[in-house]
Amino acid sequence: MSAIAGPLLAWHGAHGRHDLPWQHERTPYRVWVSEVMLQQTQVGTVIPYFLRFMERFPDVVPLADAPLDEVLHLWAGLGYYARARNLHRAAQRVRDDHGGIFPEGFAAVGSLPGIGRSTAGAILALSRGARHPILDGNVKRVLARRFGVTGAPGERMVGQRLWGLAEEHTPHERVTAYTQAIMDLGATVCVRTRPLCPLCPLQADCNAYHTHRTHLIPAPRARPRAARRVRAVVMLVAQRADGAVLLERRPPQGIWGGLWCLPEFETETAARAYAAAELRGAEIGTRSLAQVPHAFTHFDLVITPLLARCHDEARVVSVVGETDRTLWYDRRAPARVGLPAPVQQILENLT
Repeated sequence: MSAIAGPLLAWHGAHGRHDLPWQHERTPYRVWVSEVMLQQTQVGTVIPYFLRFMERFPDVVPLADAPLDEVLHLWAGLGYYARARNLHRAAQRVRDDHGGIFPEGFAAVGSLPGIGRSTAGAILALSRGARHPILDGNVKRVLARRFGVTGAPGERMVGQRLWGLAEEHTPHERVTAYTQAIMDLGATVCVRTRPLCPLCPLQADCNAYHTHRTHLIPAPRARPRAARRVRAVVMLVAQRADGAVLLERRPPQGIWGGLWCLPEFETETAARAYAAAELRGAEIGTRSLAQVPHAFTHFDLVITPLLARCHDEARVVSVVGETDRTLWYDRRAPARVGLPAPVQQILENLT
């Protein structure tokens, strides 16, 4: 067994995470969904989303058969919505190309939308005990510090070195436990800032610890920090007498791709012009509703909601097809569609 596998396995037996929802009944499907949800998102946030997702989509075929709107509805608030779209596309591939059975081969798993080398390895290692190295952000940090790998993990040569270490030290036995152990260590002990080195089973031979470089390894990507951008938009809240609100489906790509959103404009003038042209008899108030801030990874969005009272008695669409572009959203009997968190907040604050 490798120099790090033994200590990691012993530590994990006593201190690792053993009761996460996806650790019960470790099917490839359940592990796959959890791994995708955990990309860019913390465990505590993921757990309730995972449980709701499994209740509605207990296996890959129900997920594949569901409309994308319902998938995005259950994903709403989890962010990074390309993950949900790829999950849905991959489920359809498993249904159509693999008879609804999640593939066993590494190449077949890695070819599914949204699944890269590390995620494919994690799915097969955690669900089937197959020996495949993984290299997510937590594992990169553990290996870089333990073996003193300098440079940014995103650099090609550094990445190759880390993959080599991951391959070398993944054991041939107890692969599932080892994979969970090294991920857990990175998530709970060998954290990005202020690592808990006295609790680490690898401390005795850790290069970064003994050279006092845990704050330098792994190195951040070499790029200047840009000033955080702020973008201001106006969202038209077109509300009918029966309380229904007009929504538009966002394009598949980009921010909130595929979700349903209030019509968005760069200026209040543009929003008023749209209401005058498209919403007969709309009455727009002289004052906007309270602004709603929302933070993305690289910029801040400030939304100014502009209320328009509409008297059009057009029928509310309650069943939404994926080709539809607009929807009168009845808040009393809401359609199961994906709504961005700030849009949901605006709708909840309406009288």
